[in-house]
Amino acid sequence: MKKAHLPEPEAPVTTVGSLEQERKILLDLGSDLTRVRDKSDLITLFSKRLKGLFNITHAIVTIFDYKTGTYGAFLYDIETSPIKLHPGYQQLFKSRFPINVPFIQRALAAQGPVSFILEEIMDLPESPPYLRVNYEGGIREMLMTKLQHAEQPIGFMHLYSTRTGSFTNEFRSIMSRIAPQLSSAVTNIIKNEAIQAKEQEQSFLLDFSVDIAHVKTKDELQTAIFRVLDKLLHTKLAMIRVIEEDGIHMPAYMFDRTLFEKTNKNIDEMAASRITVEEPYTSRVLASIDGLIFNVEEELKSGNAYARLWSTTGLKNMYALPLRVSDKNIGTIWLLADRLSRLMVRGICAQISIAIANIQANEKLLAYKKQLEQENDYLREQISTIYNFAEIVGSGEKMQQVYRLMSLVADSNATVLALGETGTGKELIARAIHNASPRKNKLMVKVNCAALPANLIESELFGHERGAFTGAIDRRIGKFELANNSTLFLDEIGEMPLETQSKLLRVIQERELERLGGKQTIKIDVRLIAATNRNLEEEVKAGRFRADLYYRLNVFPITLPPLRDRPEDIEPLMHYFVEKYSRNTGRRIRKIKPTVIQQLKSYTWPGNVRELEHLIERTILLTTDGNLDEVYIPKNSGTEKQEQAFLSNRTLEEMERSYIIDVLKRCTGKISGPGGAAEILNVPGNTLHSKMKKLGITKADYF
Repeated sequence: MKKAHLPEPEAPVTTVGSLEQERKILLDLGSDLTRVRDKSDLITLFSKRLKGLFNITHAIVTIFDYKTGTYGAFLYDIETSPIKLHPGYQQLFKSRFPINVPFIQRALAAQGPVSFILEEIMDLPESPPYLRVNYEGGIREMLMTKLQHAEQPIGFMHLYSTRTGSFTNEFRSIMSRIAPQLSSAVTNIIKNEAIQAKEQEQSFLLDFSVDIAHVKTKDELQTAIFRVLDKLLHTKLAMIRVIEEDGIHMPAYMFDRTLFEKTNKNIDEMAASRITVEEPYTSRVLASIDGLIFNVEEELKSGNAYARLWSTTGLKNMYALPLRVSDKNIGTIWLLADRLSRLMVRGICAQISIAIANIQANEKLLAYKKQLEQENDYLREQISTIYNFAEIVGSGEKMQQVYRLMSLVADSNATVLALGETGTGKELIARAIHNASPRKNKLMVKVNCAALPANLIESELFGHERGAFTGAIDRRIGKFELANNSTLFLDEIGEMPLETQSKLLRVIQERELERLGGKQTIKIDVRLIAATNRNLEEEVKAGRFRADLYYRLNVFPITLPPLRDRPEDIEPLMHYFVEKYSRNTGRRIRKIKPTVIQQLKSYTWPGNVRELEHLIERTILLTTDGNLDEVYIPKNSGTEKQEQAFLSNRTLEEMERSYIIDVLKRCTGKISGPGGAAEILNVPGNTLHSKMKKLGITKADYF
């Protein structure tokens, strides 16, 4: 019949007859303990030595964990255990059992080894399940010997027997005497394991530090982090968030998708959500010294939305730590695990923080490198464009007017609008104004508005952030930022889309911009020079150009004359281009036939100076004897022939009437006074009125 109370432990009694045997056993056990190098050797040697003399089936050493108030198996003799085939056997060695129960407290209070009849105690309240498992495996009695270090219990030596009464007074005496040596051996093993674990951790941390030192990219960092978390902490990365340059937003930087594979939520979409440093949990982590631990179960009860995702992993705690470099927060790291060494985690986080800061610095260097490369491209373009102020060719009256306007505006920050037909040298004038301005020490930046697709021109002008649109894999500095404290030349401004015109107007007015996809306002100081071959007034009337932008740009217009209106400059230009392309092609031109100059002056030059330059280059390439006898002026096209035929079939009166109407249209209907049609036609106003009446010209013809 089972008893309802714990049996009283029997005190070990030593007889004179057993002293010699006891001494021999103690010497042998002591010798065994001195040979122990591995913890598995300790329990094996101890168990084998006693089994040869006493009825013992197996032995187990359990160790206390005072932090959790539990104890569990530390050493065990698996091979000789009669219960190893029991279905609950393996689970017992993974389990922890409470210390503060009557069964254990009674053993701790005893002065020596304590024996228990399993049948009497296994069904008592709070008795550990391993008692019944042993009983079901044929075990009937258990002896527990307290192990101590520095007068504090550290665990027990459990010995099991299939017969009751196996643990005699002589045997208990032996266990009492051997307990100090056994305690010392177990303590040494625990210390050695701690030292080995620490050395292993330090070795792995050193390897991690070496890996981190060679990290240059985010992908390389991710590989190193995933490896150290798996090998050292046996966990996976929940999330790393990094603070952006604005100091507010914290996009996802890195996470392990496999950690949340059991959830039915879209992890990528959740990670894409941008939080700020003011988010409640994030702000607490950033404000902490060594990070925080969130118990998943408690957070679920409090209604934490994140905890529902955390719980899908089956792990108990979320470890959240700030990532810092020189006391500056750069982000947060989140790790899910049942239990982690906070010291180890802090060491790893310190390395990760430095690595992320290095990657960010490297990305900035690459961005600066890219910016320098872009500036270098512009510089090469500027160098390859041999034009400079001194090399502007032309000394006629019309060009002198242009030079005077350039000299007046160069020193100011006023916006300049260069007007003129294609090929008249608008970019040359823009460069000359910039080189004569206080901004000349910085590079002039050029944007050809006609050469960019409508969907890219905003990005080109204002820049964009990474992820602003499909294909925006990196941040890009816009031309306005690139031209800060310098000059921005907007060529072919008349081709700019209306939508971009409104944004350009805002930048001109406010002197600030935002990159596409960005939130940060960037102040700029840019001198603007725009150019077009279109009649912007007509474009405004047609609704293709914003009137307010036109007035902003038309602060200081400079109109370049077409080459046909400055025939006196054709000969100097010809000599300049002959010298230039003779040098470039290596073909020296010794003589130019006079008829060549006459040919050039008789041509109307629809392509202006650019056409003249290309024609001279082509002529030099076709010249083989060093004599320039003729130039290869294009023949009239079919359209021009049709126009000439049309003119030849008209009367003088019809041609006169048509010409006056054209002039009136150019003067927007103004007849007399400055800028009127009479002034252009060089006739008195009254004469023009009479001529119009005679030819039947009415307002309907020129309005």
